[in-house]
Amino acid sequence: MSKRILIAGCGRLGTRLGLELAAAGHQVIGLRRNPEALPPGITPCRVDLLDDDLAARLPIGLDQVYAILTPDQYDDEGYRRTFVTGLERLCRALRDTGNHSARLIFVSSTGVYGQDDGRWVDESSPTEPGRFSGQRLLEGEAIAAGHPGGAVIVRFAGIYGPGREALIRRVERGSPCQAEPPRYTNRIHEEDCAGVLAHVGTLAAPAPVYIGVDDAPATQCEIMDWLAAAMGLPTPPRESGTAGGRRCSNRLLQADGYRLRYPDYRSGYRSLLAARRSSV
Repeated sequence: MSKRILIAGCGRLGTRLGLELAAAGHQVIGLRRNPEALPPGITPCRVDLLDDDLAARLPIGLDQVYAILTPDQYDDEGYRRTFVTGLERLCRALRDTGNHSARLIFVSSTGVYGQDDGRWVDESSPTEPGRFSGQRLLEGEAIAAGHPGGAVIVRFAGIYGPGREALIRRVERGSPCQAEPPRYTNRIHEEDCAGVLAHVGTLAAPAPVYIGVDDAPATQCEIMDWLAAAMGLPTPPRESGTAGGRRCSNRLLQADGYRLRYPDYRSGYRSLLAARRSSV
């Protein structure tokens, strides 16, 4: 059945998701401050979540709302303004416009976890973030959870894909990887982020929280060594650090039917490297 879907914060990921939803037959509206760049298939809605006339400009008759928000500055105030104040205003505007029954899907981060010793975490693990970013996202999760139409929170780990190639650039620069203690990392390809968000939107009875990562947490050195070999570059030098990261489980997401397009870093980065070579 076709749905009327709003993507609040229709940037890079939101646009990819919007095109996927539109291709599935849904009516997609992309809310952003500057919507001129939105492609055909996504109806633009020019508004900022902090605008005084937000409710007056919000579409009506929505079945589903995605909140894929990006702070305008990466400090505590920027995160508070976006993930606390901005989300509060969005939820209030949904109620004021009669969209209170629309399901809300809020994009959060595995940064809400504070575990940093290599242990496994899942949706039931304690959320005790030590950094302001995780703390503000956790506040945002609580706001989303109070939405009367029901909410689903998706906690993504490090997103990579075309234009999101920080680890590749680290290897190209000859930067070191943390070997002691081993630094565990988690990631998900941008295509799978869109796939996960589209998938949870189809579930009749979704869980309240999902972790969005691939099947294979790996150490920083393992991935950078693989990338160096694949690009014909020297093995990255080693360094010591103070924390070991965490390993995030996607078992709940898989149990609810999602199948990853890129199940591990090898498949994802192999595709990225092939695209880079073909563009040269």
